[in-house]
Amino acid sequence: VQLQASGGGLVQAGGSLRLSCAASGFTFTEYVIGWFRQAPGKERQFVAAINWVGSTSQYADSTEGRFTISRDDARNMVYLQMNSLKPEDTAIYYCAAGTTMRIVTTQPNLWGQGTQVTVSS
Repeated sequence: VQLQASGGGLVQAGGSLRLSCAASGFTFTEYVIGWFRQAPGKERQFVAAINWVGSTSQYADSTEGRFTISRDDARNMVYLQMNSLKPEDTAIYYCAAGTTMRIVTTQPNLWGQGTQVTVSS
């Protein structure tokens, strides 16, 4: 059972990045997938989540309108398109899985390794 995040990097403020989360070892279509982030010295915070068929998504207030979450069930992949990036978006980004939207947004059942996003001013 594994979630692997990738796609992080260094970008200037106002730029864009697309993160990917590859899932394996479980029935992907039965899980809600989310993204979290943790900045240095801060607690991990919820970023976005998408339900089983991609019909419902939820965002943190700080990312809504700039970030878009999507999923490709045929490839067991979830993506986070991040636009208009700000220095305060700098963090390690993690993907996570849970059986319901409520679980994913609060205490996911499964965590993946993170990918570093750094936004320079």
